[in-house]
Amino acid sequence: MKVLLHICCAPCANMCIETLRQEELAVEGFWYNPNIHPFTEYRARRNCLREYARDIALPLHEQNDYGLRPFVREVASDIDGRCVKCYEMRLGTAAMYARDQGYDAFTSSLFISPYQKHDLMRQVAEEAARRFGVQFLYRDFRPYFRQGQERARALGFYMQKYCGCVFSEEERYLKPKKILR
Repeated sequence: MKVLLHICCAPCANMCIETLRQEELAVEGFWYNPNIHPFTEYRARRNCLREYARDIALPLHEQNDYGLRPFVREVASDIDGRCVKCYEMRLGTAAMYARDQGYDAFTSSLFISPYQKHDLMRQVAEEAARRFGVQFLYRDFRPYFRQGQERARALGFYMQKYCGCVFSEEERYLKPKKILR
């Protein structure tokens, strides 16, 4: 089966790729992340993924749109509820690309993160699969999260500190600091 793996970043993707390859699936990567800001963050994640894909002979397809304005337009009316729009943008685009390019199925490295809204992502991906007429290959990669992060550090990957959107970066700085005693 030929599977398109939407990839948010190399640290999240490495164990997803390995797991899918162990299932003997023909995996190819897909970069589309208009949510990632600022541009320096976007470029750092994309370039790290490019290098990793080259190192492991992973075909990587890019819809290389730095999408600040479209992303902000989509989420502006409900910043606190922005994740659903973000998932719709990325997973919908992955499903459409998978259909248009003849893949049997699509999935996403987002499903490895314990910080994402897993059930919501799955719902959005299943809806995108129905809308675009392509199979969504569901895998809960979360059990591999720590191993993937350790591997990413060992390989010297760029390691981000927030989900990607400017609002998640803001929240990172607004969280109450723990007081050490």
